[in-house]
Amino acid sequence: MTRKTPAVDPERHGFDVARSLDVVETMLREAKALGATAAEAAVSIEAGLSVNVRLGEVETLEHNRDKGLGITVYFGHRKGSASTSDFGAKAIRETVRAACDIARYTEEDGCAGLADPEKLATDIPDLDLYHPWGIDAERAIEIARACEAAGRETDARIRNSEGAALSSHDGLRVYGNSHGFRGHYLSSRHSLSCTLIGEDEQGMQRDYWYTVARHPDDLEDPVSVGQEAARRAVARLGARKPETCQVPVIFRADVARGLLGHFVRAVSGGNLYRKASFLLDHLEQPVFPANVRIDERPHLLRGLGSAPFDHEGVATHARDVVHEGILKGYVLDSYAACRLGMETTGNAGGVHNLFTSHDEVSFADLCRHMGTGLVVTEVMGQGVNIVTGDYSRGAAGFWVENGEIQYPVEEFTLASTLPAMYQGLQAIADDLDHRSSLITGSWLIDQMTVASE
Repeated sequence: MTRKTPAVDPERHGFDVARSLDVVETMLREAKALGATAAEAAVSIEAGLSVNVRLGEVETLEHNRDKGLGITVYFGHRKGSASTSDFGAKAIRETVRAACDIARYTEEDGCAGLADPEKLATDIPDLDLYHPWGIDAERAIEIARACEAAGRETDARIRNSEGAALSSHDGLRVYGNSHGFRGHYLSSRHSLSCTLIGEDEQGMQRDYWYTVARHPDDLEDPVSVGQEAARRAVARLGARKPETCQVPVIFRADVARGLLGHFVRAVSGGNLYRKASFLLDHLEQPVFPANVRIDERPHLLRGLGSAPFDHEGVATHARDVVHEGILKGYVLDSYAACRLGMETTGNAGGVHNLFTSHDEVSFADLCRHMGTGLVVTEVMGQGVNIVTGDYSRGAAGFWVENGEIQYPVEEFTLASTLPAMYQGLQAIADDLDHRSSLITGSWLIDQMTVASE
């Protein structure tokens, strides 16, 4: 396989790639010596800095460096796993032996085993995921303070703060198996967030904003993050309870991401082979309106969900999960694929940059099209049943009339079913939220029940 050299030397930032590859090699060799018919091993190392500031004072400051290694061995179709954070030779031997001891006493599972060697990545591209910030504690505190201060100064009704937080972390993942696969990649992730509390004569409201990116230069400005958090908190002041009704509902982009997440769970292998999904046996059937496409883009440069291979070494690739509203593929690792009589989709460990299509309309256009209804900006509770598709969650947001936001609302429940919500998706706005591996805009759903006391 080929590998491009990263633009930044990982050794300068404390990641000994050669040593990590050697540890994986040692574990696999030890497993074979102990009689394992197959094995896979992984090393994960993460290092970073986190700081939390509240009302201008430092609340927490944490430097962390975590490392771990894991081994899974197979004796035929019997499987055993063990892990440790000790990279010493004795600990490695003991960890491999523990995995082998476990495997000898487990029941056979015909689907237990490594991924198909023909599915493994043979070319590992540089996806531009590794951009160490090199920020020190003093500068991190300065940025967090500036973020919070900007928010507190935005509006006189911002009376308190839950603080601002800055985080910068870099990581290394190394994976190898007895099919001969060896692969690694480095990544970084930086974030800044602020949560503020507004207050008026009717009470208090809180809201937040955050920014996250692989490269520190791609983060939003600290001042704008604080100001957006303040704007959102103040906008919620004076919230009312809506009347019980059935109306169209807009899920703001960051909340609509949750609806996309429920879909991913429903088409994930574990739920499917356990027959615990409302989308069981729905391949090649319409699950969204005909204008909806959902596709995976694992090789997006600097993407938060990008990866050259999955947790089994399987090559990731771009694909349509939904095309013209029709479900074209599931989200499978090798084990789930075997249980379903299918092939892995390269999703061991999750999805990689899942995008929904969007219409050429803005969030304001969605409101105008809706006329009268609700904009949902927050959901709470656990009222989502992936087995049946039932959906019932507490929510907060804004009431819309004549296509314009009128006032904030809270303390109500939204109810429907996920199949009805997906089929009732009228439009997706172009306000895509890229702060996750699930990327979508705001959703307009034709009708939901709003229940309020």
